[in-house]
Amino acid sequence: MNLSSKAFSNDPDAARKAADGGPVFITEHGQHTHVLLNLADYQRLLGQSGKISEILSMPAIADIQFDPPKLVMTGREADRG
Repeated sequence: MNLSSKAFSNDPDAARKAADGGPVFITEHGQHTHVLLNLADYQRLLGQSGKISEILSMPAIADIQFDPPKLVMTGREADRG
């Protein structure tokens, strides 16, 4: 399905519903610029399955060292005058 960017902006719910039936190609000036997929199609495209929390957890970065400096916050009394 093709949908102009203006039509997408006017009714994004219709585009989401249409994506359940397959990819929705968003066009600007007649050229494809974006594709809207439902999550199942996207996961199938990437060859992934499982819970979204597992996909987003990024276990491959678990070994990266990250030791930010301790944040020291100072404050002042509120001016009540």
